[in-house]
Amino acid sequence: MPANIQLAVHSNIAGPVSGYLVSEKLDGVRGFWDGRQMRSRSGRLIAIPDWFVGGFPTYPLDGELWMGRGTFEQMSSLARRKEPIDAQWRKVKFMVFDLPSHPGSFVERYTTASKNLHVGSEYLALIEQKRLDNQHQLDIWFSEVVASGGEGLMLHKVSSLYVAGRNPNLIKLKPYYDAEARVIAYQAGKGKLQGVMGALLVENQQGVRFKLGTGFSMKERRHPPEIGSTVTYQYSGFTQKGTPRFARFLRVRPIE
Repeated sequence: MPANIQLAVHSNIAGPVSGYLVSEKLDGVRGFWDGRQMRSRSGRLIAIPDWFVGGFPTYPLDGELWMGRGTFEQMSSLARRKEPIDAQWRKVKFMVFDLPSHPGSFVERYTTASKNLHVGSEYLALIEQKRLDNQHQLDIWFSEVVASGGEGLMLHKVSSLYVAGRNPNLIKLKPYYDAEARVIAYQAGKGKLQGVMGALLVENQQGVRFKLGTGFSMKERRHPPEIGSTVTYQYSGFTQKGTPRFARFLRVRPIE
């Protein structure tokens, strides 16, 4: 990843909700504009038309390449292409949520971005940050975003500096759900998992088949759930193909 990129954590809120600025978590592709080029979270160069970044500033921007709610697969595919497709990139905006090179607190960085990023490019926008008074207001907005197809919320502690790596002052709130599926088959492990189960092929109650490859202990990989047994998994919404997103094994359902 770029050496100076900041990452959020799943964590409890420290102190009052009013100590954070809150924004919607967008389901796009993380982008880091270094002043000349756009790179992915891993540091890979993203091929973007020159006209798209024509009005971008010469200082770094951290944000999300976004085509709208529910379009992650299209955006991800576009960002991985070696040659940009102009017609598709005209549907994209770079949604900025931070200024990595600014030395001030988050509220100072947001104030600066609000003044400077409203001109220059129609493909550049600043993600709106809201100040909420209490947990009740946070819960209401979170529910509204999720009900409308959004991924969740991001909480930025107002006093936080931009920190490379995981920053406990940048918290992501996402909905997670539990469901059950029947084990259909095993997939052998590779690399560090050579010789043990790598993933389960399962079928959920809607008849959708998918793989569960995370959430297992090494003991569970050596002795995986039996074919035909029912397992409980955790997930966060669905892909456009109807498969659970970020599905993770939780436990085997006991025989009743």
